[in-house]
Amino acid sequence: MSHSGLSSKAGSKMLDEKQYDVILDAKEERCPMPLLKLKLALAKMSEGETICVYATDSGSLRDIPHFLSLVGLPLLQQGELEGTFFFVTCKREL
Repeated sequence: MSHSGLSSKAGSKMLDEKQYDVILDAKEERCPMPLLKLKLALAKMSEGETICVYATDSGSLRDIPHFLSLVGLPLLQQGELEGTFFFVTCKREL
């Protein structure tokens, strides 16, 4: 799976969801639920798997990148598609 690093805007281009092992739809969830659901999903994932999180709560723009930084996981991609934020990371051994 190749990722071209961070992307702040994806425009109208749709994500290819087939490239992710886990899709977490946290749209319409209010803070802190997108982050909590991400933590739970990561706990169930295997090393090397990728996850794409969708969220509409603007608090996710701060919370998810900060959490990933704290736990040492990469933020492979981040952007916004039609009012929905997305975040991509990969689980690795810490």
